[in-house]
Amino acid sequence: MRIFIGIDLDDALRAKIARFIEGVSGFAPEARWVRPESLHITLKFIGEQQDEQVAAIAERLRQVKGLPMEIRMGGTGFFPTPKAPRVFWIGIHAGPQLARLAADIDTAVAELGVEREQRAFSPHLTLARAGGHGKRSSGDPKWRKDDRPNSAFSVLEKRLAAMGDLDFGTMAAEKFILYRSQLSPAGSKYTKLERFPLSGGESQAHA
Repeated sequence: MRIFIGIDLDDALRAKIARFIEGVSGFAPEARWVRPESLHITLKFIGEQQDEQVAAIAERLRQVKGLPMEIRMGGTGFFPTPKAPRVFWIGIHAGPQLARLAADIDTAVAELGVEREQRAFSPHLTLARAGGHGKRSSGDPKWRKDDRPNSAFSVLEKRLAAMGDLDFGTMAAEKFILYRSQLSPAGSKYTKLERFPLSGGESQAHA
């Protein structure tokens, strides 16, 4: 089972970003745009695991403590650079609480043999991925050997520059979620396996 841990968006913020995608996706028609219902903030990507290990990870995540936090989304950018873009993203601003939660989750699952993150936590909301290289584009912000200058988002970049600073609003994050990710030609399908409240309460399985 392919799994990751993240935070879902609230309905109002999702709807606002969906309208934004609808308005700008035509400026990068060859990119693969994320379906609005699939938008989420990734805290930790784990990858393929056996069912028994998934159960152990869920049990360990129930012990992670945290408090609700406000998350603001604003600004846009491209990974790894605007001249060689693979990913178009929205910025996420949440203060130290979000990074602390990601670090606590990383530590918790590392105790079960999951590889620790090698780079600093850089929260962002992926909206689109460029095509190319005959495979699905990676969301890794670091430069890769096969990255080349391209024009996948050049028209979009010019349009965004004319829009000025973008602020998509705020939401209250009150839980994090263990997701299952299933890949298909139509895009990834995400299933919520379990919710973990950021209030010290009990988790809610199969929510």
